Amino acid sequence: MALDPTDPRFLDRPSPEVAPDLLGRILVSTRPDGRVAVRITEVEAYTGPDDPASHAYRGRTARNAVMFGPPGFVYVYFTYGMHYCMNLVTGPGTTAGAVLLRAGEIVEGLGQARHRRPSARRDTELAQGPARLTQALGVARDQDGERLGGDVFRLLPGTPAPAERIRRGPRTGVAQAADTPYRFWIDGEPTVSPYRRHVRKRVD
Repeated sequence: MALDPTDPRFLDRPSPEVAPDLLGRILVSTRPDGRVAVRITEVEAYTGPDDPASHAYRGRTARNAVMFGPPGFVYVYFTYGMHYCMNLVTGPGTTAGAVLLRAGEIVEGLGQARHRRPSARRDTELAQGPARLTQALGVARDQDGERLGGDVFRLLPGTPAPAERIRRGPRTGVAQAADTPYRFWIDGEPTVSPYRRHVRKRVD
């Protein structure tokens, strides 16, 4: 029997096990300027010291400390000097691991999401990609370490994606362990982001 995402045991599992179970679930973000909810359609799992693509691979730092704590918290990091990305910290126990939220469908607060993402040409683009998703939800670095179920973020049951529609494949845009099939998405969803393999920069 599948676990309910409001059950503390839901995230207290290895991230590759949690990741596909997040598809179809609803993440609610309540910020001072409004509330927006997204139905999760694409995710990526990252583990700990055994995963070269993970921020936890080289050990605990000030940046990734929340990944080494208990499950059920939010890990937010700044990337490329311009974007925030949001992860849900997983278990088991205090084993480092997290699931990156890559894309979703806005199901509540559509007007607020459009205000936060004025460059989106279509509603399907509002949360299509990890940076766009955090922008639509109003997520910033000060939410790093927030607890799910608190005043800011809640994870609701939604409707879990049926197994026959869940696809998995290599992760997007990572230089190490790129072929590890820890990216999961709902097949046929227009909000899923395009797959982009990491390309190493040439040094002439």
